[in-house]
Amino acid sequence: MTETLKTAADAVLNRAVTEGPGLPGVVAVATDRAGDIYQGAAGLRAAGGDAPMTADTVFAIFSTTKALTGTAVLQLVEDGLLDLDAPARDYLPALGRVQVIEGFEADGSPRLRAPRREITTRMLLLHTAGFGYDFFNPVYERLATTRGQPSVITATAAALDTPLLFDPGEAWEYGSNIDQAGRVVEAITGRRLGEVMQSRILDPLGMTDTAFTMTADMQARLAVMHQRGADGSLTPLPDFMLPQDPEIHMGGHGLQSTATDYTKFIRMWLNDGMGPNGPVLRPETVRMAEQNGLGEMKIKMLPGVIPSLSNDAEFFPGMPKSWGLTFMINDEPAPTGRPAGALAWAGLANLFYWIDRQNGLGGFWATQILPFADAASVGGYLAFETAVYRHS
Repeated sequence: MTETLKTAADAVLNRAVTEGPGLPGVVAVATDRAGDIYQGAAGLRAAGGDAPMTADTVFAIFSTTKALTGTAVLQLVEDGLLDLDAPARDYLPALGRVQVIEGFEADGSPRLRAPRREITTRMLLLHTAGFGYDFFNPVYERLATTRGQPSVITATAAALDTPLLFDPGEAWEYGSNIDQAGRVVEAITGRRLGEVMQSRILDPLGMTDTAFTMTADMQARLAVMHQRGADGSLTPLPDFMLPQDPEIHMGGHGLQSTATDYTKFIRMWLNDGMGPNGPVLRPETVRMAEQNGLGEMKIKMLPGVIPSLSNDAEFFPGMPKSWGLTFMINDEPAPTGRPAGALAWAGLANLFYWIDRQNGLGGFWATQILPFADAASVGGYLAFETAVYRHS
């Protein structure tokens, strides 16, 4: 780690926890192809507590889970067990019974019809299958509030029994698509998603602090979730925890991990799929996955339909952005120094990562704050990424 990067990044983290409205605590790690070039932590695991944030602090990583599930899917493609363009119902029959919602009847019941084309696993990875999230889509939010549709946070099968918002392939809508992709993995392998990840991704990469069900040691290092109030205040939510014996291993959001574990995963992508103990993905698979899969379609702003869970959210507003398998791709150079074509995404509790395969740089920023797109969290993350590019 160069002293200039350490000095600059440490300053970013310290500002993030000391300047208003501020964060209770944060961990940030940057990596190149060879290893971590910066590890930093500032603040506390819980506001008002005494446990400091440390590099090995455990976080609910929410949608940064998706890229690991995507990797498990791509491994099955390599094995010849999964055709991305075959009907996904061939592997998971339940996906052949999903209907499209066209509105609501006078009594509030959903008006449904059969989809005009089949869902494919490629559509699931691209978020074009038609599934949404209640905190980003008013139709799903209405199903939750008036029809009792469970939240995906419950990690139940019922939470995934939802209609499509449009015919498969017709639009980009961020939602529970990757949870469904994880169920495709389970159907093909006959194993739970976490077991597949453990043997094929986590163990080969030495990711010992990543799991759907935490060990006692992980729980002892868990950061506390916080809720940001309208006045900027932070309220700890010490009882918040993702289900630890989940009915469904939610491939879209269910993992707990550490920033240092996650950069091991980022490094594999920087190294054309190669891990420290051999290949996790083939180079040609990595190159396929980093390509825009949407054609002329672009990803859109995510509206904060449930304000306690998310603000309106968009990365680099005004800049065109595409989607690969399963990452956001910035189509133009970003102001942080990230080049066009880099990969990135985020997690609901204000966790962010990027993977710049061109320059061999990536990083992970971890907090535990709701709602998503928290201004202090996003600003700190972008300042951290900028510091990495300026001093690497």
